[in-house]
Amino acid sequence: MTSSEQNLGERGNEMEHPNRQFQAGTEADVDPGLPPVASAEAPTDTAAEDLAYDIGQATGLYRSGQPIADTKAPPGPIADRWNRRKFEAKLVNPANRRKLSVIIVGTGLAGASAGATLAEAGYQVTSFCYQDSPRRAHSIAAQGGINAAKNYKADGDSVYRLFYDTVKGGDFRSRESNVYRLAEVSANIIDQCVAQGVPFAREYGGLLDNRSFGGVQVSRTFYARGQTGQQLLIGAYQALERQIAEGRLQMYTRHEMLELVVVDGRARGVIVRDMVTGEIETHLADAVVLASGGYGNVYYLSTNAMGCNVTATWRAHRKGAYFANPCFTQIHPTCIPVAGEHQSKLTLMSESLRNDGRIWVPKRREDCDKNPRDIPEGDRDYYLERIYPSFGNLVPRDIASRQAKNVCDEGRGVGPLVGDFRRGVYLDFTDALKRMSADAVAEKYGNLLDMYHRITGENPYEVPMRIYPAVHYTMGGLWVDYDLQSNIPGLFVTGEANFSDHGANRLGASALMQGLADGYFVLPNTIREYLANGPYAPVSADATEVVEARRSVQDRVRKLLSINGDRTVDSFHRELGNVMWEYCGMERSEEGLLKAIDLIRGLRDEFWRNVRVLGTGDELNQSLEKAGRVADFLELGELMCIDALHRRESCGGHFRDESQTEDGEALRHDDEYAYVAAWEFGEERNGDGNGEARLTPVLHKEHLVYEYVELKQRSYK
Repeated sequence: MTSSEQNLGERGNEMEHPNRQFQAGTEADVDPGLPPVASAEAPTDTAAEDLAYDIGQATGLYRSGQPIADTKAPPGPIADRWNRRKFEAKLVNPANRRKLSVIIVGTGLAGASAGATLAEAGYQVTSFCYQDSPRRAHSIAAQGGINAAKNYKADGDSVYRLFYDTVKGGDFRSRESNVYRLAEVSANIIDQCVAQGVPFAREYGGLLDNRSFGGVQVSRTFYARGQTGQQLLIGAYQALERQIAEGRLQMYTRHEMLELVVVDGRARGVIVRDMVTGEIETHLADAVVLASGGYGNVYYLSTNAMGCNVTATWRAHRKGAYFANPCFTQIHPTCIPVAGEHQSKLTLMSESLRNDGRIWVPKRREDCDKNPRDIPEGDRDYYLERIYPSFGNLVPRDIASRQAKNVCDEGRGVGPLVGDFRRGVYLDFTDALKRMSADAVAEKYGNLLDMYHRITGENPYEVPMRIYPAVHYTMGGLWVDYDLQSNIPGLFVTGEANFSDHGANRLGASALMQGLADGYFVLPNTIREYLANGPYAPVSADATEVVEARRSVQDRVRKLLSINGDRTVDSFHRELGNVMWEYCGMERSEEGLLKAIDLIRGLRDEFWRNVRVLGTGDELNQSLEKAGRVADFLELGELMCIDALHRRESCGGHFRDESQTEDGEALRHDDEYAYVAAWEFGEERNGDGNGEARLTPVLHKEHLVYEYVELKQRSYK
């Protein structure tokens, strides 16, 4: 169900502050090779307080805390900061590395690359994944490519342009220092992966090929047909397996992290459950790295693997780690549409298809049920090419998704009715097949088109594909500083599990880039600053903090198994997903978010009274696994709605219907919201400590200052 399918009645009053204003400069022809020097100073505390009124704070949904800052990013010219940080970080000599231990949770691109690199350096590494093999990590599902600023096409690309495109694509809600580092490191990733044997596509002469992705006007995306994530993960997996064989890395598959161990204010280990035997295990180390991915499955239907969850990061959040920008959710525009109530997940069609496929809908509603091949060219609306002539079908994901929703809301969607609504637009390869040949199209996109054919029964070489937006990636995650360390010392967070690089919207082909940058190049250089102060005093398994963490996991498992209610775990998850998609999905409003918070609280209360979890805790029990994950999703969903409610602006994937331009584009309010929202866990509980809970999070603001990119209204026209 989409936000347009249900009439929410009159929207809440916006309660504009008289001082609110937005400097909506035009998108000038900026030469990213010549960075403008324009600084947006952080507002004073007095000014921030003056502008801070919103209904969430007024009604006690959250409290304001002290501002925070990233103190690890070096000052000086942005191009020198990463080299300076690497030089200034303390070193650990090889003999001492063997005495230091690191736990890594997750074995996707970020986790596998970090594990392989740290073990290669000589640290003792222990890795955990809930899959039966690291090769089953969700990174394997990434299709279209990985960005890098190598300028192989000689089309004007550069490190600065990749930096500029990423900051702009994130709607000016990301840190400049982090994004520049990502762009700077990107070229090294390709060299590393080629050396590992990753079979990137190549041109006739043998050089690596590139293609374009949304939000840019250059070709910087390296790819391996539509299997880029799989091929990159195999490369990282081979490096990981080498360290396992060398004895420097111990791998635990089918183990799920259920609690973080914090001793004397430092992260010192994890409590995990052996998903086969049910045994609760304690593992301790000098530092902990979370590389556990994103939380898109809070929406139930998403492009994520069914097992993707928020539990590892949410358990850390409950132990004190700040959760940053949780409402920033990316809706991917190029997914196979929902077919009915029976579905449990959605399937991604790579954004790379928009290079050669053209997106359109009929101009007239009465043509929507016609065979698309019978609709003449003059009766087709290539709406992205019409609205955004400079970028056309390659606008960023948030913009393409919102426009697809708009044309479907107008009644011009295509495909079968699902309920009373057609959820689909055409992605048409007719022109490409005329221009290139079927073999050439198949060489670039064949496995994607074949997958679409198998799922839908429709041949995209003969009829246009149908696509519709779906939840894909989450830009929010645990707050980290420039060193990728959370506010809990010793707890580092990499890849999609942190918030650091993408702002309010991730550009296509940047997830693989960030995951491998963090794992291969950033974390190994920054975690040594922390480990150089070790080895830390050994922690006993009998220590009070360890025993309490273990007991909390055991009590939670017993509680879930003892409720013995009437509803399945999946029924709660599906209902939560419907609420999140309807009120905190592609469009949000004050009225809808307040309603969602109330509904989620009621649903969570019922969950702890009426869920039915079959089986026992000392065996393979997928119902128990799902129950723990959904319990965390129910808390996360409320925080996401609170975050979306407090941010009374539109930016990137966060679109408030009260804040839009005259032509329906996202309208930021930089005078009020140019900050990272970092939430500290807070909760009030009644009863037995499990039910009737409400979150009372504390908001800490990290103000964003822009020195190299000028803040302006984003435009792709």
